[in-house]
Amino acid sequence: MSLGLAEAPVSEKAPNFIGAVKALRALTENDLAAVNEQILSRMDSPVSMIPDVAGHLINSGGKRIRPMMTLASARLFGYDGDNHVKLAAAVELIHGATLLHDDVVDQSALRRGAETANIIWGNKESVLVGDYIFSRAFELMVAAQNLRVLEVLSRTAGIIAEGEVLQLATQKNIETDFDLYLSVVEAKTAALFAAATRSGAIISGCSEKEENSMNSYGRNFGIAYQLIDDALDYAGFESDLGKTVGDDFREGKMTLPVVYAIARAKPDEKSFWRRVIADGVQNNGDFEQARYFMERDDAVVDTISCAKSYAERAISDVSAAPDNDYANAMIELVEQSVTRGF
Repeated sequence: MSLGLAEAPVSEKAPNFIGAVKALRALTENDLAAVNEQILSRMDSPVSMIPDVAGHLINSGGKRIRPMMTLASARLFGYDGDNHVKLAAAVELIHGATLLHDDVVDQSALRRGAETANIIWGNKESVLVGDYIFSRAFELMVAAQNLRVLEVLSRTAGIIAEGEVLQLATQKNIETDFDLYLSVVEAKTAALFAAATRSGAIISGCSEKEENSMNSYGRNFGIAYQLIDDALDYAGFESDLGKTVGDDFREGKMTLPVVYAIARAKPDEKSFWRRVIADGVQNNGDFEQARYFMERDDAVVDTISCAKSYAERAISDVSAAPDNDYANAMIELVEQSVTRGF
């Protein structure tokens, strides 16, 4: 099977965010083409199922935000080599491998509007191809010939795995509070964004202060991005999500809107949340009831406000970097990411 690299369809409901993604893509276009070539070459295998499963994931239309951030972070500080391309490809492969594993753990049927690999080929196949993709990512890290970057990305792979396990511990646990929820987000989502931007900065040879600012930028962007994803599951449009609205609810995930709603619930409403989340017993109309409670108690509104506060921190982080087109594009991406899909 040929491994094409399709771009995500543009949603008319979120033109500002899509515009910000397009602007960053335009700046990194040539580098991103080289990243795609690296990914294609690394997915080649005589075992036909590997390129088939990998190609299905790649062609499902991801926006390539993480590799673009890696490329932009390197160029932001004037890097003119080509090792940032290998790192960006490694970041995208790590992301792809975790998606394959996530869909198995979450028993997801849709990703970006298409059937997941585990539905088409099976759980065992998805896990094993995910492992293969991880191995290719590590080959690219080594090829970049920078031990510090290798340390950052390899540690991040471990952190992501820890986040997966921690999420299992919080799933259906109605005692989950903000701090525990944030620990999951930092590990599962923000860690890879932070590693992406930090790796680009490291390979450029920038100062320690600038490297730290890019690490902080990626972390804060990643948290803000995930918080909006959580809010969209209760207040977004399915065409923007690429999955069914309410999937998090049906899976009993303790996302921030749920954490807020349970904390603010009246005493006689606690049993509702215990039944639908902890016990997993859901009836017709329960999702609508959950959304009613969230609207009444500002659970989604406050989740969005929290996302905006992290976005503001990310914008502040970029102020430590040179003032150029890359910095402006990275700021715009953050600003528009917290308005998408509503």
